[in-house]
Amino acid sequence: MSEEATRPVHAPGSAWADAYLERIGAARPARADASALRELQLRHLMTVPFENLSIHLGQDIVLEEDKLVDKIVKDRRGGFCYELNGAFAALLRELGFRVTLLQARVFGDAGRLGIPYDHVALRVETDDGTGPWLADVGFGDHALRPLGLDARVEQEDPCGSFRFREAPQGDLDLLRDGSEQFRLDLRPRVLADFRAGSWYHRTSPDSHFSRSLICSRRTTDGRVTLRGRTLITTVRGERQETELGDDAEVLAAYRDHFGLALTRLPAVRATPAG
Repeated sequence: MSEEATRPVHAPGSAWADAYLERIGAARPARADASALRELQLRHLMTVPFENLSIHLGQDIVLEEDKLVDKIVKDRRGGFCYELNGAFAALLRELGFRVTLLQARVFGDAGRLGIPYDHVALRVETDDGTGPWLADVGFGDHALRPLGLDARVEQEDPCGSFRFREAPQGDLDLLRDGSEQFRLDLRPRVLADFRAGSWYHRTSPDSHFSRSLICSRRTTDGRVTLRGRTLITTVRGERQETELGDDAEVLAAYRDHFGLALTRLPAVRATPAG
């Protein structure tokens, strides 16, 4: 494991970590143990939305930890996997966890794998001798709790039953309720490795991120999602869809459900056919 893959990039004791913790409504943990990791992941999922709005607002996405942290803490925004897990990794390192970035390929239709560096997830080691853990706040509707990376049995979570399965070349497939989610490469990576994947998802007509709007976060009893002008709420398994009217109503939904103070609506731009 490289030093670059695990070391903090911010000065110890800097105020940014306290501001980040305030953003997600979490207290600074007394120690970097598994219990603290579970609490931090849950609070992150409950407060910071998974969203791809920057792509459709014409905003740059720069994979540098300081910029990713600023987007979440200062701009009070969310992001997609590279942004959310990149920033979360910085916070965890500052709090004493040992974190390694891992690349994954997401399973699509008919079991086809996506591009390399399709997704970034986090291998986290705690100081209580448990784990290692797979932590992930950037895969949308996913496990609420970190998953034991070395376990090969079903791991029960409020969002389903998860299991790691051995895959070719030392990789691991993650399954949720028997359905393939992504294939995880266990070799350490750094943020710069994911630039091509991020560029692809921002620009390719084959990427669903370039073709649609999504903003979603976990709630206490379900999930709230805004897809374009459709507001979707799921409460204890019951789903309700509401079509929003004018731009002001959509902007209010971003503000009230996700805490996003947008001054204009993102607009999906047509992309040339592949």
